[in-house]
Amino acid sequence: MNISDYFHWDTAAELISVSGFSIGWYGVFFAAGFYLGFHIMIWVFNREKKSTETLDHLFVYMVLGAVIGARLGHCFFYEPEFYLSNPLKIFKIWEGGLASHGGAFGMLLAMYLYAKNTSGIHFYWLLDRMALPIALGSFFIRIGNFFNSEIIGLPTTIPWAVVFTRVDNLPRHPSQLYEALVYIILFLLLFILYKKYGKQLKNGFMMGLLMLVIFSSRFLLEFVKTPQEAFSPLLDINMGQWLSLPFVIIGLVLMFYTKPSANKK
Repeated sequence: MNISDYFHWDTAAELISVSGFSIGWYGVFFAAGFYLGFHIMIWVFNREKKSTETLDHLFVYMVLGAVIGARLGHCFFYEPEFYLSNPLKIFKIWEGGLASHGGAFGMLLAMYLYAKNTSGIHFYWLLDRMALPIALGSFFIRIGNFFNSEIIGLPTTIPWAVVFTRVDNLPRHPSQLYEALVYIILFLLLFILYKKYGKQLKNGFMMGLLMLVIFSSRFLLEFVKTPQEAFSPLLDINMGQWLSLPFVIIGLVLMFYTKPSANKK
């Protein structure tokens, strides 16, 4: 195929830019994920006759957990020497740099703290219900990465390759779309499981399935992504893949370690 035969992607990262003020596509998709996720949880709480009075608190917990965790994860997993030498740079989140593994840890901690401080909400019950908005939010984040022409794939000649003209003139794997496809299918699967079998599933099963699918797919798709950091000489896998392994194990434990079903909590 000639280079002109491939799909060319050249959308600007900024949706609106007026007098020095700009709104980026990534921020719009990030916010959309949280907004829709919040409304999913309103539906879940109403469906299960839980009070929605503290859902605003859950929203705040999750936003802070995701953003702070993702930022600290990027700073200390991927560039520790730079940020330890320039600690004020940690707070400059607008300069870019968020890590999904740190965000995952931050959200788990946020859910634990919310459940601990909210009457009538059990941690495992919340974990499983939050799997729905997290899967959908992950989809929107990867679409935002696509609009930003970031986390791009390796050069390839496959027919569905994309030329990210803001980066270079090479056809590449649209790795963001690969992940986005996995996450939207995961969301639909979790939604069906919740509606049809929610009361029969073990506590932790849905969150375990989410973690297993997200981080195993992340591990595999790293092989077609442009490396964001050097590969480790041990097993020839990179930092993102190493960080995915513990979450895959946690996912398996949550899925198959027997606990009382959610409706018995």
